Amino acid sequence: MSISADPTRYDYASRPVRGPRPQGDPGLDCTDETRLSLYTRLQELRQVEKRAYDLFLQNLVKGTSHLSLGMEAVSAGFGEAMRHDDYVFATYRGHAHTLSKGASMEGVLAELLGRENGLMGGKGGSMHLSDVDRGMMGSYAIIGSHLTLANGTAWSSQLRGSGQVTVCFFGDGTTNIGAFHEALNLAAIWDLPVVFVCENNLYMEYTPIDYITAVDHPAADRASAYGLEPILIDGNDVDVVYDTARYVIERARSGGGPALVEAMTYRSGGHSRADPGKYRPADEVQAWADYDPIIVYHQRLLERGFGEDTLTQITNSVADRVDQATEAAKAGSDPSLDVIFTELWADGGSEWRN
Repeated sequence: MSISADPTRYDYASRPVRGPRPQGDPGLDCTDETRLSLYTRLQELRQVEKRAYDLFLQNLVKGTSHLSLGMEAVSAGFGEAMRHDDYVFATYRGHAHTLSKGASMEGVLAELLGRENGLMGGKGGSMHLSDVDRGMMGSYAIIGSHLTLANGTAWSSQLRGSGQVTVCFFGDGTTNIGAFHEALNLAAIWDLPVVFVCENNLYMEYTPIDYITAVDHPAADRASAYGLEPILIDGNDVDVVYDTARYVIERARSGGGPALVEAMTYRSGGHSRADPGKYRPADEVQAWADYDPIIVYHQRLLERGFGEDTLTQITNSVADRVDQATEAAKAGSDPSLDVIFTELWADGGSEWRN
């Protein structure tokens, strides 16, 4: 096995094989409104992440950050397919998933800056973004820990008959963690309404995933061990992601049980802002840059009759909103020291435990 510089080399034939699987060209049955919404989401995620990078270089971001630049199609496609009350769990690379679930740009950027107008009042930072009111149940720095928690919200939905679905995102490295296998096994046994989404960007931090994994596709090739069908998709094609997301989410919502999706994608930068990513071959980086999800979708929309002026207007409108959100975030105050011991325990404080 070896990492390939060609992002189109992957055999995506093992898409959903049961039930009303997506047929034909991806996105063919989308409305024009949905297509423009997907393009808007891609622009929002890309521009906010770029702004986060700029703010980091200005020494305004507290701590490090892990960006989803180049990987936006996965969160955009699933975000478009989810219901407003569905649940989401993400890794420390969770900015895009938080935004796709409806969190405000200001709240996300202010949290990165450690300001009190951030999503968690400036106390969580980049690696712990949450917005429970919108079903974003947290970003988790402990690899694999959130997969078992995702089963918890899915079980709650099942018991309450609420029809809510949990979508849990994780990286390729998580597939070699014990919690991955435990969570998949339990979800399958209990037929939980949960969708596990592996964002395979080929590298687990600095190490190519196929250097230490016995199968070519660390998620899809292991699905059958838990009675699930292998679902391997092009994670840089937002239409493919959206089609697949609709299928697995609605199947889970109707009692069809869990799903495991592996989306092949690529981060355009390093693992974190402290990582220049020099370990990756230059031809590989360039090949994936040429297959950027926004480039791919921009061209498809033009081919389907959308005007360049319409797409430019969306891009410019998003840029204006990102600028406004940035200024609002920077205008926020630093959190007061009197809140440092709040929100630590269910009762709101820690003094009685000390």
